[in-house]
Amino acid sequence: MFIQNCISIFSKYGSSLLLGVRTTLLVSLTGTALGLMLGLLVGGFRAVKLDYTAGPAARFIKKFFDLLANIYITVFRGTPMMVQALFIYFSLLNVFHWSYLTAAITVISINTGAYMAEIIRSGIQAVDPGQTEAARSLGMSNAQTMMTVVLPQAIRNAFPALGNELIVNIKDSSVLMIISVTELMFQAKSIAGSTFHFSEVYFIEAMIYLILTSIASLILNFIEKHMNKVSVSVPMSDTDPKSINYASRKQAE
Repeated sequence: MFIQNCISIFSKYGSSLLLGVRTTLLVSLTGTALGLMLGLLVGGFRAVKLDYTAGPAARFIKKFFDLLANIYITVFRGTPMMVQALFIYFSLLNVFHWSYLTAAITVISINTGAYMAEIIRSGIQAVDPGQTEAARSLGMSNAQTMMTVVLPQAIRNAFPALGNELIVNIKDSSVLMIISVTELMFQAKSIAGSTFHFSEVYFIEAMIYLILTSIASLILNFIEKHMNKVSVSVPMSDTDPKSINYASRKQAE
C-alpha cells in the first residue's frame, strides 16, 4: 500500500517535483560556484603573510582585512542558514527589490564563502613553504607564486572538502523554502498538504535527495581521481632548471 501510494503520487506530481529539483540544483550549483570564488578571495588574502619589506600601510590593510574576514566567517559559520535567509532577504528587499531565487543564491553564496574561505586557507597552509621559496628564487612575484604554484596545489589538497560543500548545499537548500523559493522541499510540502500522504511524499523527497547527492559524489570522486592522476603523471623534474623541485634542491645545496 505504501509503495503503491508513492508510485501514484510520483506519477501525478512528478513534474512538480522535477521542477523543484531543477530549482534546487540551480541554487546549490550557482551558490557553491560563487561561494568558491568568494572563499578563494577571502581565504587567499588571509593566508598571505607579509614579509619584512611590507610598509605600515600594507600591514594596516592586512590587519583590517583579517578583522573583517574573521567577523564574516564567525557570523556566517555560527548562525543557521535559515536565519540568514530571513534576515538578508527581508533586510535588503526594499534596497534590491530582488526575487526569491536571487535572494536564495545570494544567501547560499555568502554562507558557502565563509566555509570555503577556511578550507582554502587550510589548503594553502598545507602546501610546503619550500614551494613558495623556490618560486620566489626563480623570480616569481607574490601574485605569480600564489596563482601558479600555491593555489593549484591548495585546491587539489582541499578538493574533497570543497566537493563536500556542494553536497551539503544540495541538502541545505531545503531551508530556503522559508523565503518561498520553489525548490524540492517547497514542492514536497505543497504536495503533502494537498494529498495528506505525508509519509509517502517525504519518502519520495528523501529518495530524490539521496539520488542527487549520490550522483554528485560520483562526479566529484571521478574529478578527484583525474586530478590525482594528472598530478602523478606529470611530476616536476629535479633536473629541469625551470622546475620548482630543481630550485628547492639548489637552495638545499
